[in-house]
Amino acid sequence: MVCPLPEYPRARVPRPRFVKSIAPLVLVLAVCALTGTAAGHAMLQRTEPRVESRVKRSPDEVKLYFTEPLEPAYSSVRVVNDRGGQVDRGDGRVDRSNPLLLRVTLPALPPGTYRVRWRVLSIDADVTEGGFAFRVE
Repeated sequence: MVCPLPEYPRARVPRPRFVKSIAPLVLVLAVCALTGTAAGHAMLQRTEPRVESRVKRSPDEVKLYFTEPLEPAYSSVRVVNDRGGQVDRGDGRVDRSNPLLLRVTLPALPPGTYRVRWRVLSIDADVTEGGFAFRVE
């Protein structure tokens, strides 16, 4: 004959308050860490000429390198003089062999300050825009 064991109420082990209070924080940090790379925009990484630089001679072109591939049909770059007139050759485009590179060619520029204005659409459909200046001495 089998005698059943008496049932005792299950003892509840109290969790320390610390565990209860830190669990939501750990969850939020884990979600941010996992989604941080997927939710980015195409950010400007570096330029040639460099942002706010002074160059001895006019550059042949302006190059902008981004952190994500760009959508060629919706990405543009312009270079303007201090009066706002466009001075580039109007051929701003995403480089065919490097989708992270936006470039535009320039004629020989006289000494002065020039602004580069850009607007890009990354392949994940995020629009980013900005500008910077450089000076030809």
